[in-house]
Amino acid sequence: MEPSGFAGWASRVGARATELVEFVGSLLHFLGEAARAARRGVPGSVLIGQVYEVGARSLPLTAVAAFAMGVVMAIQTMVLLKKFGVVQYAAVGVGLGLTRELAPVVTALMVAGRAGSGISAELGSMQVTRQIDALRVLAVDPYRYLAATRILACLIAVPLLTALSDFIGIFGGLVVTTTLGGVPVPAYIDTTLYYVTVGDVLSGIGKSAIFGLIIGTVAAHYGFQTSGGTTGVGRATTATVVVSSLMIFVSDVVLTQILMTLGF
Repeated sequence: MEPSGFAGWASRVGARATELVEFVGSLLHFLGEAARAARRGVPGSVLIGQVYEVGARSLPLTAVAAFAMGVVMAIQTMVLLKKFGVVQYAAVGVGLGLTRELAPVVTALMVAGRAGSGISAELGSMQVTRQIDALRVLAVDPYRYLAATRILACLIAVPLLTALSDFIGIFGGLVVTTTLGGVPVPAYIDTTLYYVTVGDVLSGIGKSAIFGLIIGTVAAHYGFQTSGGTTGVGRATTATVVVSSLMIFVSDVVLTQILMTLGF
């Protein structure tokens, strides 16, 4: 009989904590296996194809999201700054907000939803149809050809998409600020270049590299662990998006605190 009251609550919390530790451990073990396989080299053609799938095919989605973020941030910032008569400084809020936080996080979420789910579904289908087992029988390391290439692709593509999102989002803020706020284009650009430093941009891109590592690892891990036929593929895809998104938010908090401590 399950204990009740505080004992039951403590038992449930302990069980959930154990599951969390086991999951993190299995994720780190999977990443270690992929890293070990990558040390022997990865097929360049496969890696380039995966970078294209993760990066180029996600660009339209991330570009629209970045432009929308820049527009909304500019509108909201102008509403506040108009009260003080300093609308030209809307560029500061847009630039810093995008480069340090919004562009890395939102870009990673878009990639997790589009590319991460695709990786999980693809590898999950290969797992349930025994194609991954067939590679092992043929003495082909699936971690090298399937997992490492996709993790590296996310690690490369997400920072590149974030850099483009920075530019597109700032451009969206420029369009709104100059048309609705009456701020001259040169003034907006000069203000942005003065207050948004290289360190701000690099801190966001550094975050996005960690986010890319998370997306690739979680997606490939769930793909390799898929069981139960097509139903299992659906569960793995859903779990990839949910877990990746949660880990992106949690890691963003940790990374922000670390960067602030280091003076970035």
